[in-house]
Order: sequence, then C-alpha cells, then structure tokens
Amino acid sequence: MQIKRTLAPIAAALLLGSVASAMDTYNIDPAHTSIGFSVRHLGLNNVKGQFKEFAGAIVLDDGKIAEARGTIQVKSVDTGVQQRDNHLRTADFFDATNYPTITFKTKRIEMTGGQIAMISDFTMRGVTKELRLPAKLAGPSKDPWGNLRIGLEAKTKLNRKDYGINYHQVIETGVLAVGEEVELEINAEAVKETAGQTGNK
Repeated sequence: MQIKRTLAPIAAALLLGSVASAMDTYNIDPAHTSIGFSVRHLGLNNVKGQFKEFAGAIVLDDGKIAEARGTIQVKSVDTGVQQRDNHLRTADFFDATNYPTITFKTKRIEMTGGQIAMISDFTMRGVTKELRLPAKLAGPSKDPWGNLRIGLEAKTKLNRKDYGINYHQVIETGVLAVGEEVELEINAEAVKETAGQTGNK
C-alpha cells in the first residue's frame, strides 16, 4: 500500500507532464498569410481587399485547435486604390484613428461531424460580438528549413452595421453603394514556437 501511495503522485505528475507537452503554440507567418474581405459595390460586383499588417497565434492541444487569437492593424487596409483605402480609414468606415486594431480571440472550439468552428470574440470599431468562424486545419508538416508548420483556412460573413459601420449612401436604383454584408476570409500559415522564442500575443 505504501508503494502504491508513493507511485500515485509520480504517475499523476507524469500524466500532467504529458498533457502539458501536447500543447503547442504556432505563430502566424505574415509572409504566407492573408486576411481578406469582400463587399458588394453598387449591387453589381464584389470589391475585395485585405489587411497587410497583423499578428496572431494558434494553439494546438494534441493536434487539435484549442485556441486562436489575432490582431489586425486597421491602417494597413489595402483594396488596391489609395483614395478608397484612405476613405476606409475615416470615421465613415473603420475610423482607424480612434480604433487602430481589429482583434479576435476564441472563446471555445466546436466540432460537428468533423467540421471545426471557432467561436470567437471579434472586436471592430470598439464593438465586441461573438463570431462563428468555420475553419479547416492542415498539418503539421515540416518545411525545408526544419520548422513545423500548420495551415488554417476560415471564412465567415458579418454585418458591418453590427460594428457601428453605418455608411449609408444610396444610389438612384435604391441600392446601397456599399453593401452591409461583408465576407471575411483567412488563409494562414503558422510556425511552431520553439524554446526561447516569444510568441505573438
């Protein structure tokens, strides 16, 4: 009995150690990641854009997503037209001066029939709402330089008015110049954090 009592805490410590070691942090690689959006223009066509500056991390627990977080720099918005980008940074849209970042952080991960959904707190223009991000995870696999990488694809839709972006110009046909529904798409690669590295928070 004494031996069992002695071995029990050792076994528990080993078990806890194995659980802890299964948690791996992967930091977003900006060079191989895109965060894009698409919105209807004049009711005719989808105009696409992206954010060029961002940071984030994905935490895996035994190969499954346990957490994801990210911060986007609003001033980096890029639709390929400088005049339009400058307008998007104003108070008509993102109001980059007062709200310089867009952030998201997972609250929980749901699995349904093998499909991943990241339920996240999404904050834009100072408004935080729960956002559901269906996602696909690929990897991990080793790159040519010996780093472990994963891939993450996520896509969802949101209503910009829910976040205080109330721009409401209407054209002759009665259609909004800029649609209210915005499609958000993330295509990310992330590199496993190693000892001594400081991850993106």
